[in-house]
Amino acid sequence: MRLKPLVLFAALALTLAAQPATARTALATFAGGCFWCMEGPFDRIDGVISTTSGYTGGKTDNPTYPEVSSGATGHAEAVQVEYDPDKVSYETLLTTFWHNIDPLVRDRQFCDIGSQYRSAIFYHDEQQKQLAEESRKALEMAIFRRPVETQIVAAERFYPAEAYHQDYYLNNPLRYKYYRYSCGRDQRLQQIWGDAAGH
Repeated sequence: MRLKPLVLFAALALTLAAQPATARTALATFAGGCFWCMEGPFDRIDGVISTTSGYTGGKTDNPTYPEVSSGATGHAEAVQVEYDPDKVSYETLLTTFWHNIDPLVRDRQFCDIGSQYRSAIFYHDEQQKQLAEESRKALEMAIFRRPVETQIVAAERFYPAEAYHQDYYLNNPLRYKYYRYSCGRDQRLQQIWGDAAGH
């Protein structure tokens, strides 16, 4: 029995509706000290789908928070951003990253000291690498007129952090705000970036 065209179209529409969306997404990975403080700025950007706190750039498989905090694993605290490149550009993510870190220090961010708190851009392809290098050079030449210490390195395996670290700024707002203030993060960002700090 042959289906009438209208019935066939309806059946096809139902089949397509049942399939998952295949929207194009991309990943960006940044280390900017305490990962609690890096989720919020990216979450507020239209086009960002999700942020995940985790560890990357080291040599230890499946690291734990105490292991990374000790500085022995080589990993940095980082945030991985899943985003829709049709809605937000990688350049916008880079700008947000820069305005939320101190790019002039090595192996530390604010009150947190050690290579596990280094600032870094972990690029996922050659275009991200080029854009990251161009943005760093622009900061060195036009803004700071001194070397920027932020690393630009190829992305490696990313290990999501323990569940209690995810969305910490939302789930523990009082502790988060106390940590952020006592660490001097906002004060230093204001010194470096002025009105652009945190954006």
